[in-house]
Amino acid sequence: MLKKSLLILSISAAYFVQAQDVSVIRNSIDVYSNSNFQGSAKFNAMGGSNGALGGDANSLLTNPAGLGVAISGEISGTLGVQSYQNTSTLAGDSNSYRNTRGDLSNVGGVLTFQLMTESAWKFINLGVNFSSQSLDNYIETPGNSNIDFTFAGNTNASLARHAYDRTGSLTKSSFGVGANYNNTLYLGAGLNFFNASFDQSDTAALNSAGNTDLYSKQGTPFNEASSGFSASFGVIGKLNKNFRLGAAIETPTFWQIDRSYSFYNDPQFGDDFAAESRRFNSPLKATASAAYVANKNFSMNVDYSIGITKPKYSVRGAAERELNDFFSDNSRSMQEVRVGAEYRMKQFRLRGGYGYASNPMDALTVSTFNNGGGVEDRSYSNLILSDRNTVSFGLGYDFKSFYIDASYQNMTSKFANPFLFGYIDGATGVDSAYYSPSSFIESDAYAVSDVKTVRNNFFLTLGWKF
Repeated sequence: MLKKSLLILSISAAYFVQAQDVSVIRNSIDVYSNSNFQGSAKFNAMGGSNGALGGDANSLLTNPAGLGVAISGEISGTLGVQSYQNTSTLAGDSNSYRNTRGDLSNVGGVLTFQLMTESAWKFINLGVNFSSQSLDNYIETPGNSNIDFTFAGNTNASLARHAYDRTGSLTKSSFGVGANYNNTLYLGAGLNFFNASFDQSDTAALNSAGNTDLYSKQGTPFNEASSGFSASFGVIGKLNKNFRLGAAIETPTFWQIDRSYSFYNDPQFGDDFAAESRRFNSPLKATASAAYVANKNFSMNVDYSIGITKPKYSVRGAAERELNDFFSDNSRSMQEVRVGAEYRMKQFRLRGGYGYASNPMDALTVSTFNNGGGVEDRSYSNLILSDRNTVSFGLGYDFKSFYIDASYQNMTSKFANPFLFGYIDGATGVDSAYYSPSSFIESDAYAVSDVKTVRNNFFLTLGWKF
């Protein structure tokens, strides 16, 4: 059994977040600042692009002014089958993991109220939309026997594997109102309520003398149950019968995050559990849109979204201050472009879309283990997160009062995946090491794997117009 003592390694100035699990940074962006919510099969087939077209409840996902475009009531429900595969490569070896999950991914409805007056205000419409998505994300990286650690007594242990594991879900419930002024100007506003619940772990397995021990990073596994809210406002204007322009703004999402977590080797409590709360604000987001409606048979839309502010935690201690400094220095505005089109042939609908989301992180330089086990400073343009490409298409059939739509969506991204860094500093109280029941490890460098993520999603929507 390995003793709980280890040759202390020097700490380099190249590290970007010393006391935080990398998963905290990743979750701050792709969970709590997430704008990639799924809608109906039509919405998803068009790449999530409808900011200047509007006309249904999914307008609450882009521009609430689109509610004012509707001229009839509508309700729909969407079943989604979401599948992902992560392939993580380190030192020439790869591990792949695939997971599939199905659920009710979207429900939406619009009530229209035609104003029977001589006023230029034609409609006041109410909308509601609910979207749900899986947060499941498992990344397992193979080991490298050249990355090893020396314990007291000259006992060696080498890296056998590493895994980040996240399971849970994220929902967004939106309520809005849209108004139609003279069939040329549309105004809208919405309130959005978010809920997230997930479990997260960060584990490393080490081989020593034919035995494999599992180590958990300090503060993991943890569970987070969170809620948040935001408001959105939008406008759409018709330049003529063919062209429309739209603009929308969504306030930061104001999150309350409640976490319970495991901790190890505390001088007073030893190994135990604890709980804490944080407040987090996602970036303020703006969206500009343009649409071309050739006739009743063809239309297309382009959306451009940008985060105006940066993620920010309410400071309650050194951890939040360190995270805010990191985001201030190293994050950048996420920009997203979405393009979608629809062609109608009598009752048939043919749709397609494309989306591109930029990397929300600047290039970062960290001390990294190379394939031979040595340590070198290396710069990464896609550390932790990266840009994302989405291609989609779909079909639909309109039965007048009822309709059915289906769509397929493919999303890809590639990023550098850092792990294994952690140390103990008794003077400052920092402890980000990895612990097993009998020992712990510290590392002054990251192991970094290359990860490719491919997501294949299928959606089926049934709707009723009234």
